[in-house]
Amino acid sequence: MNTRQNDFDVIVVGGGLVGASLALALAEAGRRVALLEGQAARFDDLYQGWDARVYAVSPANRRFLESLGAWPGMERIGTIASMDVRGDRGGRIEFAASDANAEALAWIAENRWMLAALWRRLEHCDITLLTGVRPSALSTSARQACLTLDDGRELTAALLVGADGANSWVRGQLGLEASVKPYGQSGVVANFDCERPHGNVARQWFLGDGILAWLPMAGQRMSMVWSTPEPESLLELDAETLAETVAATGDYALGGLSVITPAAAFPLRLIRPQSTVKERVALVGDAAHTVHPLAGQGVNLGFQDAATLAALLQDHRDPGDWLLLRRFARQRKEAVVTMQTTCDALFALFHQHQLPGLPWLRNAGLSLTNRLTPLKRQFARHAIGF
Repeated sequence: MNTRQNDFDVIVVGGGLVGASLALALAEAGRRVALLEGQAARFDDLYQGWDARVYAVSPANRRFLESLGAWPGMERIGTIASMDVRGDRGGRIEFAASDANAEALAWIAENRWMLAALWRRLEHCDITLLTGVRPSALSTSARQACLTLDDGRELTAALLVGADGANSWVRGQLGLEASVKPYGQSGVVANFDCERPHGNVARQWFLGDGILAWLPMAGQRMSMVWSTPEPESLLELDAETLAETVAATGDYALGGLSVITPAAAFPLRLIRPQSTVKERVALVGDAAHTVHPLAGQGVNLGFQDAATLAALLQDHRDPGDWLLLRRFARQRKEAVVTMQTTCDALFALFHQHQLPGLPWLRNAGLSLTNRLTPLKRQFARHAIGF
Protein backbone atom coordinates (compact mmCIF):
# COMPACT_ATOMS: atom_id res chain seq x y z
CA MET A 1 0.00 0.00 0.00
CA ASN A 2 1.23 3.50 -0.73
CA THR A 3 1.00 6.45 1.66
CA ARG A 4 -2.34 7.65 0.30
CA GLN A 5 -3.83 4.18 0.66
CA ASN A 6 -2.71 4.16 4.28
CA ASP A 7 -4.37 7.51 5.09
CA PHE A 8 -8.04 7.73 6.07
CA ASP A 9 -10.63 10.11 7.40
CA VAL A 10 -11.57 7.62 10.11
CA ILE A 11 -10.11 4.34 11.37
CA VAL A 12 -12.51 2.19 13.42
CA VAL A 13 -10.87 -0.40 15.68
CA GLY A 14 -13.32 -3.22 16.38
CA GLY A 15 -15.74 -4.78 13.89
CA GLY A 16 -18.50 -5.87 16.25
CA LEU A 17 -22.03 -4.51 16.04
CA VAL A 18 -21.21 -0.95 17.11
CA GLY A 19 -17.94 -0.59 15.20
CA ALA A 20 -19.37 -2.12 12.03
CA SER A 21 -22.48 0.09 12.11
CA LEU A 22 -20.36 3.22 12.61
CA ALA A 23 -17.97 2.30 9.80
CA LEU A 24 -20.91 1.61 7.49
CA ALA A 25 -22.65 4.88 8.36
CA LEU A 26 -19.45 6.86 7.72
CA ALA A 27 -18.74 5.07 4.43
CA GLU A 28 -22.31 5.72 3.29
CA ALA A 29 -21.69 9.42 4.01
CA GLY A 30 -18.66 9.41 1.72
CA ARG A 31 -15.91 9.25 4.33
CA ARG A 32 -12.69 7.36 3.63
CA VAL A 33 -12.88 4.63 6.29
CA ALA A 34 -10.79 1.69 7.45
CA LEU A 35 -12.32 -0.95 9.71
CA LEU A 36 -9.93 -3.12 11.70
CA GLU A 37 -11.16 -6.44 13.09
CA GLY A 38 -8.79 -8.96 14.62
CA GLN A 39 -10.89 -11.95 13.60
CA ALA A 40 -11.87 -12.85 10.07
CA ALA A 41 -15.58 -12.36 9.38
CA ARG A 42 -17.12 -15.82 8.90
CA PHE A 43 -20.83 -16.31 8.40
CA ASP A 44 -20.89 -19.60 6.52
CA ASP A 45 -22.47 -21.28 9.56
CA LEU A 46 -25.25 -18.70 9.79
CA TYR A 47 -28.05 -21.21 9.38
CA GLN A 48 -26.56 -23.78 11.75
CA GLY A 49 -28.26 -23.50 15.12
CA TRP A 50 -29.06 -20.41 17.16
CA ASP A 51 -26.80 -17.81 18.73
CA ALA A 52 -26.98 -17.62 22.55
CA ARG A 53 -25.98 -13.94 22.39
CA VAL A 54 -29.11 -11.96 21.61
CA TYR A 55 -29.94 -8.27 21.93
CA ALA A 56 -33.11 -6.27 22.48
CA VAL A 57 -32.92 -3.62 19.74
CA SER A 58 -34.97 -0.47 20.33
CA PRO A 59 -37.17 1.11 17.64
CA ALA A 60 -34.72 4.02 17.22
CA ASN A 61 -31.84 1.63 16.61
CA ARG A 62 -33.87 -0.55 14.26
CA ARG A 63 -34.47 2.60 12.21
CA PHE A 64 -30.73 3.35 12.32
CA LEU A 65 -29.85 -0.12 11.00
CA GLU A 66 -32.62 0.02 8.40
CA SER A 67 -31.25 3.36 7.16
CA LEU A 68 -27.96 1.53 6.52
CA GLY A 69 -29.68 -1.37 4.76
CA ALA A 70 -28.41 -3.63 7.52
CA TRP A 71 -31.51 -4.81 9.38
CA PRO A 72 -31.54 -8.63 9.22
CA GLY A 73 -34.46 -10.59 7.79
CA MET A 74 -37.45 -10.95 10.10
CA GLU A 75 -37.55 -14.76 9.96
CA ARG A 76 -35.14 -14.89 12.92
CA ILE A 77 -36.34 -11.77 14.79
CA GLY A 78 -38.46 -11.88 17.93
CA THR A 79 -40.78 -9.05 19.00
CA ILE A 80 -41.26 -7.63 22.49
CA ALA A 81 -44.80 -6.27 22.51
CA SER A 82 -45.08 -6.10 26.30
CA MET A 83 -43.16 -6.69 29.53
CA ASP A 84 -44.11 -8.53 32.72
CA VAL A 85 -41.76 -7.75 35.64
CA ARG A 86 -42.08 -9.56 38.99
CA GLY A 87 -40.49 -8.55 42.28
CA ASP A 88 -39.07 -10.94 44.86
CA ARG A 89 -41.99 -10.50 47.30
CA GLY A 90 -45.06 -10.44 45.09
CA GLY A 91 -44.65 -7.03 43.41
CA ARG A 92 -45.52 -6.79 39.72
CA ILE A 93 -45.58 -4.29 36.88
CA GLU A 94 -46.73 -4.80 33.29
CA PHE A 95 -46.50 -2.39 30.39
CA ALA A 96 -46.85 -2.63 26.63
CA ALA A 97 -45.76 -0.94 23.43
CA SER A 98 -49.35 0.22 23.02
CA ASP A 99 -48.87 2.37 26.15
CA ALA A 100 -46.45 4.45 24.08
CA ASN A 101 -48.40 4.12 20.81
CA ALA A 102 -45.52 2.09 19.38
CA GLU A 103 -45.34 -1.04 17.26
CA ALA A 104 -43.02 -2.81 19.71
CA LEU A 105 -40.90 -2.13 22.77
CA ALA A 106 -37.94 -3.84 21.09
CA TRP A 107 -36.97 -6.64 18.73
CA ILE A 108 -34.84 -9.62 19.79
CA ALA A 109 -32.06 -10.34 17.32
CA GLU A 110 -29.15 -12.74 17.43
CA ASN A 111 -25.67 -11.25 17.51
CA ARG A 112 -24.52 -13.37 14.55
CA TRP A 113 -27.45 -12.38 12.35
CA MET A 114 -26.99 -8.67 12.95
CA LEU A 115 -23.25 -8.93 12.38
CA ALA A 116 -23.81 -10.79 9.12
CA ALA A 117 -26.25 -8.13 7.86
CA LEU A 118 -23.75 -5.36 8.67
CA TRP A 119 -20.70 -7.08 7.19
CA ARG A 120 -22.49 -8.06 3.99
CA ARG A 121 -23.30 -4.39 3.49
CA LEU A 122 -19.70 -3.41 4.33
CA GLU A 123 -18.37 -5.79 1.68
CA HIS A 124 -20.30 -3.83 -0.97
CA CYS A 125 -19.17 -0.39 0.25
CA ASP A 126 -16.13 1.69 -0.61
CA ILE A 127 -14.35 0.86 2.63
CA THR A 128 -11.04 -0.75 3.58
CA LEU A 129 -11.70 -3.90 5.60
CA LEU A 130 -8.68 -5.15 7.54
CA THR A 131 -9.49 -8.53 9.10
CA GLY A 132 -7.25 -11.04 10.82
CA VAL A 133 -4.76 -8.34 11.90
CA ARG A 134 -4.45 -6.54 15.22
CA PRO A 135 -3.15 -3.15 16.36
CA SER A 136 0.21 -3.02 18.09
CA ALA A 137 0.81 0.71 18.74
CA LEU A 138 -1.15 3.97 18.76
CA SER A 139 0.07 7.56 18.82
CA THR A 140 -1.67 10.87 18.27
CA SER A 141 -0.68 14.42 17.37
CA ALA A 142 -2.61 17.63 16.87
CA ARG A 143 -3.23 16.68 13.22
CA GLN A 144 -3.71 12.91 13.13
CA ALA A 145 -3.79 9.51 14.81
CA CYS A 146 -1.23 6.89 13.77
CA LEU A 147 -1.97 3.19 14.18
CA THR A 148 0.66 0.48 13.74
CA LEU A 149 -0.56 -3.04 12.94
CA ASP A 150 1.02 -6.29 14.05
CA ASP A 151 2.12 -6.95 10.45
CA GLY A 152 4.15 -3.73 10.44
CA ARG A 153 1.83 -1.51 8.42
CA GLU A 154 1.16 2.04 9.61
CA LEU A 155 -2.20 3.72 9.12
CA THR A 156 -3.06 7.36 9.73
CA ALA A 157 -6.40 9.12 10.09
CA ALA A 158 -7.93 12.39 11.19
CA LEU A 159 -9.92 10.36 13.74
CA LEU A 160 -9.51 6.93 15.31
CA VAL A 161 -12.51 5.33 17.02
CA GLY A 162 -12.16 2.61 19.63
CA ALA A 163 -15.09 0.20 19.33
CA ASP A 164 -13.12 -2.70 20.76
CA GLY A 165 -15.20 -3.73 23.75
CA ALA A 166 -15.15 -3.50 27.52
CA ASN A 167 -11.46 -4.47 27.72
CA SER A 168 -10.62 -1.83 25.11
CA TRP A 169 -7.04 -1.89 23.80
CA VAL A 170 -7.52 1.64 22.45
CA ARG A 171 -8.61 2.95 25.86
CA GLY A 172 -5.55 1.36 27.44
CA GLN A 173 -3.18 2.84 24.86
CA LEU A 174 -4.58 6.30 25.58
CA GLY A 175 -3.96 5.90 29.31
CA LEU A 176 -7.61 6.60 30.06
CA GLU A 177 -8.36 5.31 33.54
CA ALA A 178 -11.72 3.62 33.94
CA SER A 179 -13.76 3.12 37.09
CA VAL A 180 -14.71 -0.57 37.16
CA LYS A 181 -17.39 -1.78 39.56
CA PRO A 182 -17.82 -5.58 39.55
CA TYR A 183 -21.38 -6.63 40.36
CA GLY A 184 -20.23 -9.96 41.78
CA GLN A 185 -22.46 -11.69 39.25
CA SER A 186 -22.28 -13.28 35.83
CA GLY A 187 -24.90 -13.24 33.12
CA VAL A 188 -25.74 -16.83 32.12
CA VAL A 189 -27.33 -17.08 28.67
CA ALA A 190 -29.05 -19.91 26.82
CA ASN A 191 -31.92 -20.40 24.35
CA PHE A 192 -34.91 -22.71 24.76
CA ASP A 193 -37.82 -24.20 22.87
CA CYS A 194 -41.04 -23.55 24.80
CA GLU A 195 -44.06 -25.77 25.35
CA ARG A 196 -46.41 -22.78 25.14
CA PRO A 197 -46.31 -19.61 22.96
CA HIS A 198 -44.60 -16.64 24.58
CA GLY A 199 -47.12 -14.14 23.19
CA ASN A 200 -44.32 -11.64 22.43
CA VAL A 201 -44.00 -10.95 26.17
CA ALA A 202 -40.61 -10.33 27.80
CA ARG A 203 -40.62 -11.66 31.35
CA GLN A 204 -38.32 -10.69 34.22
CA TRP A 205 -38.07 -11.90 37.78
CA PHE A 206 -36.10 -10.20 40.57
CA LEU A 207 -35.06 -13.18 42.68
CA GLY A 208 -33.38 -11.53 45.64
CA ASP A 209 -29.94 -12.89 44.78
CA GLY A 210 -30.24 -12.52 41.01
CA ILE A 211 -32.39 -11.51 38.04
CA LEU A 212 -33.93 -13.88 35.51
CA ALA A 213 -35.11 -12.59 32.12
CA TRP A 214 -36.90 -14.45 29.33
CA LEU A 215 -36.81 -12.73 25.95
CA PRO A 216 -39.20 -13.81 23.14
CA MET A 217 -37.40 -15.08 20.06
CA ALA A 218 -38.81 -15.97 16.65
CA GLY A 219 -41.26 -18.85 16.77
CA GLN A 220 -41.99 -20.68 20.00
CA ARG A 221 -38.55 -19.99 21.50
CA MET A 222 -37.08 -17.74 24.15
CA SER A 223 -33.65 -16.53 25.20
CA MET A 224 -32.67 -16.51 28.87
CA VAL A 225 -30.36 -14.09 30.67
CA TRP A 226 -29.89 -15.09 34.31
CA SER A 227 -27.77 -12.69 36.37
CA THR A 228 -26.46 -14.75 39.26
CA PRO A 229 -23.60 -14.72 41.79
CA GLU A 230 -23.15 -18.49 41.25
CA PRO A 231 -22.99 -19.10 37.49
CA GLU A 232 -21.30 -22.48 38.00
CA SER A 233 -24.49 -23.82 39.58
CA LEU A 234 -26.17 -23.38 36.19
CA LEU A 235 -23.23 -24.07 33.86
CA GLU A 236 -22.61 -27.48 35.47
CA LEU A 237 -26.18 -28.70 34.90
CA ASP A 238 -26.99 -31.10 32.08
CA ALA A 239 -29.40 -29.76 29.46
CA GLU A 240 -32.50 -31.44 30.89
CA THR A 241 -31.86 -30.24 34.44
CA LEU A 242 -31.03 -26.72 33.26
CA ALA A 243 -34.31 -26.53 31.32
CA GLU A 244 -36.29 -27.76 34.34
CA THR A 245 -34.51 -25.30 36.68
CA VAL A 246 -35.20 -22.34 34.39
CA ALA A 247 -38.83 -23.36 33.83
CA ALA A 248 -39.48 -23.84 37.55
CA THR A 249 -37.86 -20.53 38.51
CA GLY A 250 -40.16 -18.82 36.02
CA ASP A 251 -43.22 -20.59 37.48
CA TYR A 252 -43.63 -22.59 34.25
CA ALA A 253 -44.98 -19.47 32.55
CA LEU A 254 -44.22 -21.07 29.17
CA GLY A 255 -44.72 -24.66 30.26
CA GLY A 256 -41.84 -27.08 29.84
CA LEU A 257 -38.60 -25.99 28.19
CA SER A 258 -35.87 -27.72 26.18
CA VAL A 259 -32.38 -26.35 25.58
CA ILE A 260 -31.38 -25.36 22.04
CA THR A 261 -28.07 -23.62 22.83
CA PRO A 262 -25.63 -24.54 25.63
CA ALA A 263 -25.39 -22.17 28.59
CA ALA A 264 -22.55 -19.65 28.59
CA ALA A 265 -21.58 -16.94 31.11
CA PHE A 266 -19.97 -13.50 31.10
CA PRO A 267 -18.98 -11.32 34.10
CA LEU A 268 -21.12 -8.25 34.86
CA ARG A 269 -19.31 -4.96 35.47
CA LEU A 270 -20.11 -1.26 35.45
CA ILE A 271 -17.35 0.56 33.52
CA ARG A 272 -17.02 4.34 33.50
CA PRO A 273 -13.90 5.73 31.75
CA GLN A 274 -12.65 9.12 32.93
CA SER A 275 -13.30 10.37 29.39
CA THR A 276 -14.63 8.98 26.12
CA VAL A 277 -12.61 11.33 23.91
CA LYS A 278 -8.96 12.35 23.66
CA GLU A 279 -6.84 14.05 21.03
CA ARG A 280 -7.93 12.56 17.66
CA VAL A 281 -9.64 9.58 19.36
CA ALA A 282 -13.20 8.72 20.45
CA LEU A 283 -14.57 5.67 22.26
CA VAL A 284 -17.95 4.08 21.50
CA GLY A 285 -19.96 1.09 22.71
CA ASP A 286 -18.62 -1.04 25.54
CA ALA A 287 -15.22 0.65 25.20
CA ALA A 288 -16.95 3.82 26.41
CA HIS A 289 -19.45 2.38 28.90
CA THR A 290 -21.09 -0.79 30.18
CA VAL A 291 -24.37 -1.21 32.07
CA HIS A 292 -26.08 -4.03 33.95
CA PRO A 293 -28.13 -6.09 31.44
CA LEU A 294 -31.33 -5.93 33.53
CA ALA A 295 -32.71 -3.24 31.18
CA GLY A 296 -31.20 -4.73 28.02
CA GLN A 297 -29.83 -1.36 26.92
CA GLY A 298 -26.10 -2.00 26.42
CA VAL A 299 -26.10 -2.45 22.65
CA ASN A 300 -28.71 0.28 22.25
CA LEU A 301 -26.41 2.80 23.90
CA GLY A 302 -23.64 1.66 21.57
CA PHE A 303 -25.74 2.00 18.42
CA GLN A 304 -26.72 5.49 19.51
CA ASP A 305 -23.04 6.34 20.01
CA ALA A 306 -22.47 5.30 16.39
CA ALA A 307 -25.52 7.14 15.05
CA THR A 308 -24.67 10.33 16.95
CA LEU A 309 -21.01 10.37 15.93
CA ALA A 310 -21.82 9.63 12.28
CA ALA A 311 -24.37 12.46 12.22
CA LEU A 312 -21.92 14.94 13.77
CA LEU A 313 -19.20 14.03 11.26
CA GLN A 314 -21.47 14.22 8.23
CA ASP A 315 -20.86 17.86 7.34
CA HIS A 316 -17.65 18.54 9.24
CA ARG A 317 -14.44 18.98 7.26
CA ASP A 318 -12.18 17.65 10.01
CA PRO A 319 -13.65 14.53 11.66
CA GLY A 320 -11.08 14.65 14.46
CA ASP A 321 -11.62 18.28 15.44
CA TRP A 322 -11.33 18.55 19.22
CA LEU A 323 -14.40 20.74 19.67
CA LEU A 324 -16.42 18.25 17.62
CA LEU A 325 -15.25 15.36 19.80
CA ARG A 326 -16.12 17.28 22.96
CA ARG A 327 -19.56 17.94 21.53
CA PHE A 328 -20.01 14.22 20.87
CA ALA A 329 -18.99 13.38 24.44
CA ARG A 330 -21.44 15.92 25.87
CA GLN A 331 -24.32 14.72 23.71
CA ARG A 332 -23.89 11.10 24.77
CA LYS A 333 -23.09 11.69 28.45
CA GLU A 334 -26.63 12.33 29.69
CA ALA A 335 -28.18 9.23 28.10
CA VAL A 336 -25.32 6.98 29.21
CA VAL A 337 -25.13 8.27 32.79
CA THR A 338 -28.92 8.11 33.15
CA MET A 339 -29.02 4.48 32.03
CA GLN A 340 -26.02 3.47 34.14
CA THR A 341 -27.42 5.17 37.23
CA THR A 342 -30.91 3.72 36.75
CA CYS A 343 -29.67 0.15 36.26
CA ASP A 344 -27.20 0.46 39.12
CA ALA A 345 -29.91 1.78 41.45
CA LEU A 346 -32.35 -0.99 40.50
CA PHE A 347 -29.65 -3.60 41.07
CA ALA A 348 -28.88 -2.14 44.50
CA LEU A 349 -32.57 -1.84 45.39
CA PHE A 350 -33.34 -5.49 44.69
CA HIS A 351 -30.14 -6.82 46.23
CA GLN A 352 -30.37 -4.95 49.54
CA HIS A 353 -31.58 -7.24 52.32
CA GLN A 354 -30.26 -5.56 55.47
CA LEU A 355 -32.80 -2.73 55.79
CA PRO A 356 -36.03 -3.85 57.54
CA GLY A 357 -39.11 -3.34 55.41
CA LEU A 358 -37.21 -2.65 52.16
CA PRO A 359 -38.32 -5.87 50.40
CA TRP A 360 -41.95 -4.98 51.12
CA LEU A 361 -41.44 -1.37 50.05
CA ARG A 362 -39.80 -2.13 46.68
CA ASN A 363 -42.44 -4.73 45.80
CA ALA A 364 -45.27 -2.44 46.88
CA GLY A 365 -43.70 0.24 44.69
CA LEU A 366 -43.83 -2.06 41.66
CA SER A 367 -47.47 -2.91 42.26
CA LEU A 368 -48.44 0.72 42.90
CA THR A 369 -46.74 1.84 39.70
CA ASN A 370 -48.64 -0.88 37.86
CA ARG A 371 -51.88 0.88 38.81
CA LEU A 372 -50.71 4.34 37.73
CA THR A 373 -51.37 4.50 33.99
CA PRO A 374 -49.46 7.77 33.26
CA LEU A 375 -46.35 6.41 34.98
CA LYS A 376 -46.63 3.11 33.13
CA ARG A 377 -46.80 5.01 29.85
CA GLN A 378 -43.62 6.82 30.81
CA PHE A 379 -41.92 3.48 31.53
CA ALA A 380 -42.99 2.24 28.10
CA ARG A 381 -41.70 5.37 26.38
CA HIS A 382 -38.41 5.08 28.23
CA ALA A 383 -38.12 1.40 27.28
CA ILE A 384 -38.32 2.20 23.55
CA GLY A 385 -35.88 5.08 23.78
CA PHE A 386 -38.18 8.12 23.73
